[in-house]
Amino acid sequence: MMHNLLVTGGAGFIGANFVLYWRKKYPDQRIVVLDALTYAGNPESLAEVRHDSGFSFIQGDIRDSSLVEKILIDHDIDTIVHFAAESHVDRSIHGPDLFLDTNINGTHVLLRSARRIWLKGEGRSHRFHHVSTDEVYGSLGPHDPPFTEKTPYAPNSPYSASKAASDHLVRAYHHTYGLQVTTSNCSNNYGPFQFPEKLIPLILINILENQPLPIYGDGLNIRDWLYVEDHCRGIDLVLQQGRVGEVYNLGGVNEWTNLNIVRLICGLLDERFESSPELGPRFPNSPAACGKASASLITFVTDRPGHDRRYAIDAEKCRTELGYIPKESFESGIQKTVDWYLNHEEWWRRIVDGSYRDWLKKQYGT
Repeated sequence: MMHNLLVTGGAGFIGANFVLYWRKKYPDQRIVVLDALTYAGNPESLAEVRHDSGFSFIQGDIRDSSLVEKILIDHDIDTIVHFAAESHVDRSIHGPDLFLDTNINGTHVLLRSARRIWLKGEGRSHRFHHVSTDEVYGSLGPHDPPFTEKTPYAPNSPYSASKAASDHLVRAYHHTYGLQVTTSNCSNNYGPFQFPEKLIPLILINILENQPLPIYGDGLNIRDWLYVEDHCRGIDLVLQQGRVGEVYNLGGVNEWTNLNIVRLICGLLDERFESSPELGPRFPNSPAACGKASASLITFVTDRPGHDRRYAIDAEKCRTELGYIPKESFESGIQKTVDWYLNHEEWWRRIVDGSYRDWLKKQYGT
């Protein structure tokens, strides 16, 4: 059983949800979060555990090998759960250098540091878990079977190429040096604390702010959606029961076109405004506040370069080996997500109105 975890990128969307999940399930285990607090890192997402005796937050860069090694030694870390990554495809298209540096070089620094500390002398029991993405497998045709762990890599964006490279580094450090690693490749996540540039929170907030709902191309690109807590539960199973050196695909078996996702969210918010009169005064600019359909904001825009048509994950290996079954259906998960954003306006408002960085500096000195 693991006792001392280093969670990289633990102030980001999935990382923060994992930390909250882990602290609730394993309150006696210690967690150290290492996060550079770039634009998408928000330590306020960790407010629930900020003052826990078993929790530590360190602002720093995974590319800083001396810092990483100091953390491993000072906190007696035996497990790394590696979320830290640049992850927005559009940003990778316009600025790929940062993605290669963080996702490839940063992962290598972590691996190299773990090797130096964990494998010296007689070594120690340890685990390096690498969190990756289904995008490394490329794009599926409409009738192709879902990605399995044996699907050849075919990344199509600078982001997915950088993640594919990091996956290969993790594999190499296991086969070459004997580092005890596991990797998980997940489908699209959604849920609380997701940065507003991603599809679901972007659509939610734009409806509330009466802003266009941008749909790339014809909107028929398909994604497999997984509620973020189910992703965290899957990583837990891989850490506890997964075979060292193996890759596990985590998916929701839940394919939706982008257009249908947007239409669904529009309908859910229209229902919320109709059943909760207090929402109108809170969000007076929203079409739903005056009885108009949120879907009136849908706007089709030029497709992005190299836009993958379809992703889908076959999670059979996780089901058979680890007993992994997502607890949330998409119907229940999306309802929870909509309600979370309606009930946490202060969290996302600081990001949207541009005051986030000033607020972060006052709160955390960064």
